Amino acid sequence: MNVNKAIIVGRLTRNPESRTTPDGQTVCSFTVATTRAWKDASGVRQEKTEYHNIVTWGKLAELCQTYLIKGQMVFVEGRIETRSWEAPDGTKRTRTEIIAEDLQFGPKPKGLVVEEIPEEETPPEEEINVEEIPF
Repeated sequence: MNVNKAIIVGRLTRNPESRTTPDGQTVCSFTVATTRAWKDASGVRQEKTEYHNIVTWGKLAELCQTYLIKGQMVFVEGRIETRSWEAPDGTKRTRTEIIAEDLQFGPKPKGLVVEEIPEEETPPEEEINVEEIPF
């Protein structure tokens, strides 16, 4: 049995960047930082931060581009993939990414003023007369 699953909870280090593939599919990428804290043998607090490259596709990518912002907490579940390519200078490059399959938006960073989106006006509901129902 093989399992390729990554689950992280962290904060966005930058606003998401999206683009469209030649066949019209939306792809969005961003980086999430996770920090691990511990006390060493002498009792001094230590921290280590890891940075995770996240890629989303399709409708999930559109949602990320619309609603995620730098500093926001996010829960990401997906699979790990490493891709390779040749850079313009001829060097071989590799990048390990988490291809998100599920994502939950966390709270926005404190102190951020988010412009509220006005709700569309809905027409008043008509009163239903029970005697007019055909059954």
